[in-house]
Amino acid sequence: MPTPTSTEAMPPTGARERAAVTLRDVAQRAGVSMMSVSRAIRSPHQVSPQTLQRVNEAVASMGYVPNLVAGGLRASKSYLVTALVPTTTGPLFAEMVQSLTEALDARGYQVMLGEIGYARSREDALLRAIVGRRPDGIVLTGVMHSEEGRRMLLASGIPVVETWDFTATPIDMLVGLSHERLGEAVCAYLHQRGRRRPALISGDDERAARRHSGFLREAQRRGLPTPAAHFGRSPTTHAEGRLGVATLLASDPDIDAVFCSSDMLALGVLTEARVRGIDVPGRLSVVGFGDLAFAETVSPSLTTVRIDGTRIGQTAAQLIVDRAEGHAVAEPVVDIGFSIVQRESA
Repeated sequence: MPTPTSTEAMPPTGARERAAVTLRDVAQRAGVSMMSVSRAIRSPHQVSPQTLQRVNEAVASMGYVPNLVAGGLRASKSYLVTALVPTTTGPLFAEMVQSLTEALDARGYQVMLGEIGYARSREDALLRAIVGRRPDGIVLTGVMHSEEGRRMLLASGIPVVETWDFTATPIDMLVGLSHERLGEAVCAYLHQRGRRRPALISGDDERAARRHSGFLREAQRRGLPTPAAHFGRSPTTHAEGRLGVATLLASDPDIDAVFCSSDMLALGVLTEARVRGIDVPGRLSVVGFGDLAFAETVSPSLTTVRIDGTRIGQTAAQLIVDRAEGHAVAEPVVDIGFSIVQRESA
């Protein structure tokens, strides 16, 4: 049965109306005419080097992206929402994407999906192309964006929902959770079950890093030795889980629990433990993240952390539609929390 665990309530920031940065705004900042700005952007060879420099500096500082739809004169809504996820190869974000798609389709909107990987530079390139085409909304995974990306989104005036994470300063709206508190909760869970030498196997993405940080903080609070850790590249794999626990056991044979930043890593740990004849959970407790389909049916069944991807998608869709259709958004920041699903492995 799931053990409910919720992050602390996040204070509502209040509905905010965000006006898009316009060509006129850039012209005023650069101290030139709107025609000069338009030429500098579309035909830079037609303006002087001095004007081009002033316009480029204004564009960069304001995060302005030209409207590529109908020459910048869009008279109607696009009924298109763009969603960006780190990867489409794994099932972790599929639940959110499906519920987002279904909820928006019911309101007459369509979803265009983009894969950004785990590199911010790739996200910036996609955002530049997306903002220029002016969709009615943008749904992002995570809250860690480059300064350039953040400026573009703030300047666009397009409704934005950040998901799967938390920040005190969202770009616009947010549906997520605190990964630091999630890490703390898992460490507390293992400690309450008598584990005194926990370790971690983690990917190198930012959300996994915050779970790692929270886990370490809780371990210190409870007087435990600093947990050993093994890091691999995101998206993580079954093979990395096997390698990770083998490496940890070689350096510290007394570890008695492993928290993995993905269920796929945890599956690798279970495989390696079976090969080595290590009893799970008697000798080694294993906790994953994601509650993927196999978590309940693998043997031993996997204790893991579940995030309600369906609720993320449905809530993000509602926020986007409300903002796009000019309705007030009473709760622009929604904390969905998380739950530890207790099964045989811990």
